[in-house]
Amino acid sequence: MAAEKETYSERETWELGFQTGRTAKPGQVYTLIGDLGVGKTIFTKGFAAGLGIEEPVSSPTFTIVQIYEEGRLPFYHFDVYRIGDAEEMDEIGYEDYIYGEGVSLIEWADLIEEVLPEHYTEVRIEKNLEKGFDYRRISICGY
Repeated sequence: MAAEKETYSERETWELGFQTGRTAKPGQVYTLIGDLGVGKTIFTKGFAAGLGIEEPVSSPTFTIVQIYEEGRLPFYHFDVYRIGDAEEMDEIGYEDYIYGEGVSLIEWADLIEEVLPEHYTEVRIEKNLEKGFDYRRISICGY
């Protein structure tokens, strides 16, 4: 499964996240790859809304994982940007989340590839300033 979408505003990026969250199933893991400021948090806010989560969503940069349980599925939002190595994932008990009944979304997942499950969906967000400040190319591919 591979899909590519171009968005031209934060709202369109949010909407794509929303649609992705609406179709998420228990046990799915999404990896979110992209440079700083590319729109990962906007996509994630839409994703959470698609799961029916109404509380504010922010990047859990200092806590590594933020848990949201009021949606149609538990949502585990990881931000591993500040993680030193994959062993730190063991310390927070990541397996309980990614192999559980909820949905996991892992920002900066390329930093912990060795502990990712065998099957996951990669969401890659890229900018191209030649196409405009708010332009994003978003690729979604299952592994």
